[in-house]
Amino acid sequence: MAKKRPQTKAKRPQLTDGARAGGADGEIPVVGAREPCPCGSGRRYKACHGRAAAQAATELVRRPFEGLPGECDWVALRELVPAATVELTLKGGLPAGVPSVTLATVLPMAWPALRRDDGSVLLGLQNDTASGDISRDLADTLRRALEAQPGTPVQGRRAPADGPRLQDLLDPEGAFEPVVHSGFEFWVPDPENANAEVAASLERANAAAIPTVRLQGVDAAYWCETPDKNHLRWVMPHPEEQLLDALARLHAAGRSSLGDGTRLVGSFRAHGLTVPVWDLPSGVGAQDVEKPAAEFAERLAEALADRAPLTADERRARGGLTNRQVTLS
Repeated sequence: MAKKRPQTKAKRPQLTDGARAGGADGEIPVVGAREPCPCGSGRRYKACHGRAAAQAATELVRRPFEGLPGECDWVALRELVPAATVELTLKGGLPAGVPSVTLATVLPMAWPALRRDDGSVLLGLQNDTASGDISRDLADTLRRALEAQPGTPVQGRRAPADGPRLQDLLDPEGAFEPVVHSGFEFWVPDPENANAEVAASLERANAAAIPTVRLQGVDAAYWCETPDKNHLRWVMPHPEEQLLDALARLHAAGRSSLGDGTRLVGSFRAHGLTVPVWDLPSGVGAQDVEKPAAEFAERLAEALADRAPLTADERRARGGLTNRQVTLS
């Protein structure tokens, strides 16, 4: 289980009164970790004002996508979905020369972002990030991609601790409508006429992708197909403890399945949200669970509203669910 660190709102360190009296009159500039701190303390930067800056850059933001439209789908695309894209809406509209900004689960060569020849921007979501705030790292990558020369990828780096987050750059009223793809042909404008090297890369990526479908009747629920059985993984926005109680009530009552042969087997924990998982028989497709998922959503709403203490059977069911919970992030 991944280790969690508390969320931080630490700001860039400021000069103390004593430091200002020594002649400085602004924020401490960033210097080498082993160099003397500019505040005049005589200590190395990493042991003085650099300590707070380093802490701000590494402490984990528990829900990095909180406040964005489609938070649950952001989590799903980050952790569960192989190939998907979403058109993003920026605050204030698109800059001149940028016809579109598209979020993509994965980009070729694991690039953090790509400015295409036509000026459009692709932003990769499933890359490693350098700090504890995925939102800040992605916002930094996006800003640099908007300013990059057409036809060039954007390399990764650690975002400034006081830099903007996605919540500062994206329109909070903008739609977030994921399009799940069967493969990665969206990487190139004309995949049918791609050269042999690009075609081979696409073939390898497509072969590794697990078939995935987003359900239409409920939010952020994704069906996927594996060799032995299929699964439904459903990212939910409810507080974890309340959701686990509700799932336990339904499980104890025999009402947690999605039909014959299906079973609620546990959950993931990812970016501050809980993701219940159902095993499905290999013959059960995405269309087959649309109606059962919508009916389950109604049962879950009733269970979420129930504030009575859990019964002994419900506590046992809850224990079983939590024992099978896995933390992804």
